Formats: sequence, C-alpha cells, structure tokens
Amino acid sequence: MEENKIILLAGPTSSGKSKLAILLAKKLDGEIINADSMQVYKELSILTSRPSKSDLKKINHHLYGFKSAKNNFSVGEWLKQTTKIIKKLIKSNKTPIIVGGTGLYFKSLTDGLVNLPNIPISLRTRVRKMHKLIGQKEFYYKLIKLDPLAKNFVLPMDAQRSMRAYEVKKKTNISLSIWFKKTKSNYDEKKF
Repeated sequence: MEENKIILLAGPTSSGKSKLAILLAKKLDGEIINADSMQVYKELSILTSRPSKSDLKKINHHLYGFKSAKNNFSVGEWLKQTTKIIKKLIKSNKTPIIVGGTGLYFKSLTDGLVNLPNIPISLRTRVRKMHKLIGQKEFYYKLIKLDPLAKNFVLPMDAQRSMRAYEVKKKTNISLSIWFKKTKSNYDEKKF
C-alpha cells in the first residue's frame, strides 16, 4: 500500500513558495493549503503576496482570504480546518501541499497543540485590564512572581504570551511550561 504524502513548504514572504507549490501541485496532482496567518484574511491580499487570480484558477487553493480581519482566527481553528482538508484530499488521492510562513501553524500540524482548559472570559478580561493598567514591564514582574518557570519560555517584552501564561497559571495553578511539556504530537497513523 502506498503511503500518503503531505508536503510542507515553509519560508519567508516573497521567497517563491507559491510558484514552487503550484509546480509541485501540477506534477503530483496536489492542492495547496495556506499556512500563513495573514493570508487567511480577505483584506490583506496585497500585503501578503497572496497567489494571483490566475494561480488560483490553475490549482485548487484552500484557506486563502476567507476570513475578515475584523474577526480573530487562531492556530487551533487553522489546525482543525487544515486537518479536515488534508483528510478530504488524501481520500481523493490528492497530495496536500501546505504552504506558508507561519511557523506556529507548521508546528501545530507536526507536534500538536497544548490542550489547555478553557479560560473564563471574566479571568481573561481581568488579566488584560491589569496588563493595560500596569504595563508590560510590571506585568512581567507579576507573572514571574506568580509563575517562576515562565522566565524560561516567556520573553520580558512578549505581552501576548505573558498574559496567556498568567491566566493559565491563575486558572489551573499549573505553569504553562508544564502544559507545554505534556503536549505530544497529534500525529499518528490514523490522523490522516
């Protein structure tokens, strides 16, 4: 039985990934799946070097320009949609070609995501208000006091990760770094 092949093509903007992906898709009877967090948004087509209209007609492309920039779109949502598309393509004997520059998207596909509990919106709101009130420098200090392990994976100026680490520790009393260590790859032979 022949193995299913999934091609991951990563690199910086304007490095020729899209052209190479189209060549591969033609040669391997494949379809292209976007793995660039900015290219999911309708309004950002020019800024992101999105494939041209003629390129989009040559080969089927998925997850390009389908979301409004007014709405959030997470790596978790991307992974769910991408997994569904990959399964569908493989079932149709097509080669999925994942193309983009967002490393976290690729990492989620190969390594899985941390399975964190839902954080109540009330806690999330309180954490963001506190961050806005005291600023990142003081907030980071509070984070390290609450969760000393955070200094090993959260940079002092990384506001998003600081707030995430803080709210996870507050909700679960477990460091985000411990949650990361518990993560195992979601990939197994049955996934695709």
